[in-house]
Amino acid sequence: MGVGILISVAGISAVVVVEIMPMQRVRELNLIYKYVAVTISVLWQIPQNFLLGASKVFMFAGQVEFLYDQSLDAMRSLCTTLPLVSFALGNYLNSLILTVVIHFTTQGRKLGWILDNLNEGHLDYFFWLLAGLSFLNLLVYIVTAKNYKKKKAIAIF
Repeated sequence: MGVGILISVAGISAVVVVEIMPMQRVRELNLIYKYVAVTISVLWQIPQNFLLGASKVFMFAGQVEFLYDQSLDAMRSLCTTLPLVSFALGNYLNSLILTVVIHFTTQGRKLGWILDNLNEGHLDYFFWLLAGLSFLNLLVYIVTAKNYKKKKAIAIF
């Protein structure tokens, strides 16, 4: 699971790098306040999608194995569905984070980070925030994993 979280930090950081590329081009061409699309190759999305997909694979497999191994025998089938619930809750949490970011970055008549005109916005800041939260998640995971007491196996003969 820790490997999955670490890969997700790398994946979100790759998203930031890909987002910064068109923003640099926008500034070079002085298109900030114009509704002009600045394109880059779609192939730039391959590394970030690979990393984020790999992180989900590591997380899902690790969570299922951990929950199956550490849950009570009567709870195993229920516990193996929890990784899917965690992914769904993660999507809802992302929507909440997006709403909070929009609210706080538009205070005081500021434009905010996320705008209809991506040339004016700072979507890269939002992705840096997600990368930072993912890194914080990794730190919490490390502390929790170090302090976790494994369930003792009960041998019945």
